[in-house]
Amino acid sequence: MARFYLPPAEWNSAPALAGDEARHLSQVLRIKPGESIVVFDGLGRRASAEVLSVSRDRVPLALGEILPSRPPLPAITLAQAIPKGKNMDLIVQKSVELGIAAIQPLVTRYTVVQPGDGKSEKWRRNALEACKQCGQDTLPAIAEPVAFDRWICTQSVASGLKLIASLAPGAQPLRTVLREHPATTQATLLIGPEGDFSAEETNAALAAGFIPITLGSIVLRVETATLFCLSALRYEFDAS
Repeated sequence: MARFYLPPAEWNSAPALAGDEARHLSQVLRIKPGESIVVFDGLGRRASAEVLSVSRDRVPLALGEILPSRPPLPAITLAQAIPKGKNMDLIVQKSVELGIAAIQPLVTRYTVVQPGDGKSEKWRRNALEACKQCGQDTLPAIAEPVAFDRWICTQSVASGLKLIASLAPGAQPLRTVLREHPATTQATLLIGPEGDFSAEETNAALAAGFIPITLGSIVLRVETATLFCLSALRYEFDAS
């Protein structure tokens, strides 16, 4: 059954799809009045809904039973140095499928791409489309890109398990670290750019409480490292 995003403010006595969602229903899928769809609010609620009428810009709905869904644990924040090309689009899409809670794009010393205006909005649209396709009811928060130096200054007081993928000597196997923290309900995963973090950035992360982890003897591409870590976290802690 087709899924649509119904913003939280529309879960009222007269819910309706509008904008892009209404146009997708009416112009692309050509759903007719009386047909059923599924709507979700991005905060963990979903419901079946009957389409009452159809127009290009507004589709009134009758909501069925509202069903809460539990977001995956741990709640993972991905602090991602922005990679080259379209790899950030891929990371956003696959991170949503792996139940990410939030994404913080970072500009590090060796980041090649300098994100222009509108990038974050594009990534948010990608995240929404991924939620619709994979059945995820919780829409991750995607922040505006920020310089690594500014962001890391806020992390000393951040709670939860904090991990940095690192090529530096002394990094521990990811499996070992995860099994030393079995009660983890919140985690921050820090992934660097193609050229890795600078020594100063790595030291700043360690000072903020990040644990350096190794992903094995093979040097992984940025997007592969990200998805490897997210998959490991989900596998280790997902009790569903």
